[in-house]
Amino acid sequence: MVDQKEVREARAAAQEVLSLLEKVEATLRGARNWGLFDLFASRSLISSVIKFGKIDKAEAQLKQVREALKRLQNELGDLDLTVQESLNIGGLQRFVDIAFDNIISDWMTQSRINATLREVEYLKNEVQSVIETLDLLEG
Repeated sequence: MVDQKEVREARAAAQEVLSLLEKVEATLRGARNWGLFDLFASRSLISSVIKFGKIDKAEAQLKQVREALKRLQNELGDLDLTVQESLNIGGLQRFVDIAFDNIISDWMTQSRINATLREVEYLKNEVQSVIETLDLLEG
């Protein structure tokens, strides 16, 4: 017999992670859009600064996601469930991109943003699967 209180707590934790991931996704999409502008426009320091402002925001949001994922993992542990997690966004590109504002550094930054977006989408799908499993346990 499954403890319904544990299921509800795990579901609430999963919903929090999902909500945070959606915010990260929106921020990264903004960074990607500015990155595209930076890539194809006339090498603007302003667009690089805005892009990295969004990346900084995404990094802060990802820290919140990691903390929420720990809470979710703890809640799921009570039910013998887990969620596969994988999140990484690098700040190393910033110096390279701004100092050597060229198509190669811009492309490398875009690639990192796109890779992180794919990781966020993967994790969102994982969390949605966990929520579906919890819904079955609750019902």
